[in-house]
Amino acid sequence: MKTGGFKPKVVAIGGGTGLSTMLRGLKEYTPNITAVVTVADDGGGSGQLRDELKMLPPGDIRNCILALSETEPIMEKLIRYRFDAGSLKGQSFGNLFLAAMNGMYGGDFVAAVKSVSDVLKVTGTVLPVTDCDTELVATLADGREVVGESNIGKAIIDFNSRISRVRLRAKNGGKIRLLPDIREKLAEADIITIGPGSLYTSILSTLAADDLADAISAADAPTVYINNIMTQHGETDGYTAFDHAAAITAHTCVDFIDYCIVNSKRIDTPILKNYAEEESAEVILDEERFKNRGTKLIKRNIAALIDDKYIRHNPTALAEAIMDIANIERRRGVNISEEGVVLYEPNRKKNRG
Repeated sequence: MKTGGFKPKVVAIGGGTGLSTMLRGLKEYTPNITAVVTVADDGGGSGQLRDELKMLPPGDIRNCILALSETEPIMEKLIRYRFDAGSLKGQSFGNLFLAAMNGMYGGDFVAAVKSVSDVLKVTGTVLPVTDCDTELVATLADGREVVGESNIGKAIIDFNSRISRVRLRAKNGGKIRLLPDIREKLAEADIITIGPGSLYTSILSTLAADDLADAISAADAPTVYINNIMTQHGETDGYTAFDHAAAITAHTCVDFIDYCIVNSKRIDTPILKNYAEEESAEVILDEERFKNRGTKLIKRNIAALIDDKYIRHNPTALAEAIMDIANIERRRGVNISEEGVVLYEPNRKKNRG
C-alpha cells in the first residue's frame, strides 16, 4: 500500500470481475474499503452450491475477498483452483471454502464471509448486499419475464428483445433486507463507487436491493459511476456512455450519480474487429448529454489490453481516478482544474455546499 496521503473511506458497489478488478487497484491507496456485492448469480459453480446447499452464491464474494486479500501466493492459487474432473468439475475451491464456512455458522453467510476474510487477511470489508435468498427477474421490452441471472442474456438474444427492467425477488416473498452494516458504511463514506461490470446483471441487480438507492442518495459522499469500456452483447447492445448512466437513474428512480469515469483512449481497430465478431463494440462517449445533465466527467485512459485480445479496466488507472475525485471533493469550493476532469455544474441531487 502507498504510504502517506489521504485514505478515504470507499464503499464500492457491484459484482462480477469488474468490481474485483477495481478493488485490486484501490487497496493500494486506502485500507478503508467496503465492497457491497451482488447475490444474484445462479449459474456455474455458484449456482450449483446455491441449489444443493441452499446458500447464497459465493462466486462474486470470493473474487472480491481475493482482490482485497494479503495472503500468501500459494493460498491465492488454492482459492482460485478449479477442479477439472469428477462431480466437482468446474467448481472452485474458494467457493467450497465459503460453503464449508457457511455450514459451520449454521447458514449465516455474512458470518462466513467475515471469517473467510479474516483467514485471508482482507484489507477492508466484503459484504453481500443482502442475506436474503433472491432471484433476478428481467422484464423484456416485449413483455416477457425471464427469471434467473444466468438465463437473461440468452433470452435477450433468443427473443431479440431488450431489457426493460430488472428487479430482485425474494424467494420467500418477503422484503429484500439491506444489511444494516451497509447503511452505516454509506453514511460514513468519503466516496461511493458503482461498477464497473455488467449493467443489468451485476450493477442493477445489486442496486435493486430494497432501500439501497435511497441510502446512497441520503449519504453525503459523492457517487461515482465507472462506465464500461465495451458494450455487452445481450445486455447493452448499442448503449452509449450516457445510456449506461441513464439506465441506473431510470431503475432506481433517484439521480445520485455525481461523477462518471469514462475511457478516453480509442481502442485499436484490430481489437474492435475481434469484439465485433462477438457483437460487442466500443462504448461511445456522448459528452453533451452528460453536460446537460450536470454530471461531472472524469476522462482517463482506463483500458488495459489482456492477451493482445481482450479489453479490461486497468485497476491502477481506476484507483488513481477515484483518488483524484476524493481529493477534489476534499477541496470543494476551491477553483481548480484537474487534468482529465471536466467540471460541470454540481449534480442537483446532493447539496453539499
